[in-house]
Amino acid sequence: MKILHVITSMNPKLGGVCQVLRNLNPYLIEQGINVEIVSLDDEHDDFGIHDNFVTHKIGYGKTSYQYQPKLVQWLNDNVSNFDYVIIHGLWQYPNLASYQSIKALKKQNKKVPKVIIMPHGMLDPYFQKAPERRLKALRNEIVWALIEKKCINNADGIFFTCDEEMRLAATTFPGYKPAKTVNVGLGIQPPPDNNESFKEAFYDKCPQIKSKKYFLFLSRIDEKKGVNLLINAYNELSDKNSNLPDLVIAGPLDTEYAKEMMKLASHNQKIHFTGMLKDKAKWGAFYNCDAYLLPSHQENFGIAIVEAMACKKPVLITKNINIWSEIIEGGAGWIANLEEKESLKNVLSDLLNYTEEELKLKGVKAFETYQSKFKIETCANNFIKTLKSI
Repeated sequence: MKILHVITSMNPKLGGVCQVLRNLNPYLIEQGINVEIVSLDDEHDDFGIHDNFVTHKIGYGKTSYQYQPKLVQWLNDNVSNFDYVIIHGLWQYPNLASYQSIKALKKQNKKVPKVIIMPHGMLDPYFQKAPERRLKALRNEIVWALIEKKCINNADGIFFTCDEEMRLAATTFPGYKPAKTVNVGLGIQPPPDNNESFKEAFYDKCPQIKSKKYFLFLSRIDEKKGVNLLINAYNELSDKNSNLPDLVIAGPLDTEYAKEMMKLASHNQKIHFTGMLKDKAKWGAFYNCDAYLLPSHQENFGIAIVEAMACKKPVLITKNINIWSEIIEGGAGWIANLEEKESLKNVLSDLLNYTEEELKLKGVKAFETYQSKFKIETCANNFIKTLKSI
């Protein structure tokens, strides 16, 4: 079996989709499957990561739509060598390029692979309803009518990562009539075993936190992630609770929004910004926190959530994160309802009533939920089985 993944970028700073492939591909390769990627990255980009699979880097696209005409030519020349083409994400040129290439090959009566689209949450109605996204929502309606509807409805299958994502996707746009929809799940590679060097690497990035208890937010510092809500709730609790664990916010700091959040937290000495954490420092942050927090307005899956659970840490998330029901079912954490003004602050406050032993027990349940729902072997085997059934 030969699989080609089509993705805009493998840059980890742009979110979790590329991490999905870095979790999935090594297991597929272990099963004897040939896996390659084509992306719109510069040929010299490696992002400090040495992947064990081939990535064909076509070059940057133009505008936010990522238009890159070289991609169609590359697909025309190469796509017949694969059994499956899996397109990751919507609303950018790689999806249209794949559709055009497959359509052209069919007209020429050439061998064409099966086409799978993985939206990764991009059909979630949140993106059409959020007040701050009105212009983008209008753009999406136009692109849906002209392009994406045809791509979705002509694909051989649409793969989702959880039941909630699949359910919500059917409610967003008119004319949504895919040939086949499947929840294939999503798994992560097990984290490396904890050791002292992880803690030291994390302390090097955040020396102020040494020997202190802390809650961890580790994600992009973006309005969608609810960072402002977290800082505001934490600030309110800090004024009344001297025993409140510190708050570590880990994520890239090179955006205007990140700078706004640093200003919002500037008067609180218990809030620490570390910048983006990778490798040992990242695992040190996970393994040594009391709980992982992600009060997001929308999250299709949340790889960092599951990484925290794999490190035996309980998680505080929201009902806007599509794996919330799995978290509740497994007793792996707490769910805040952002539609209720005080919910996040109240749930955070509730954490203060947990003893160290009770938090550890909650962490064990989080780990058990990871093992039963989100292990890479289980989800990757389902992914392979589903591909073969298409």
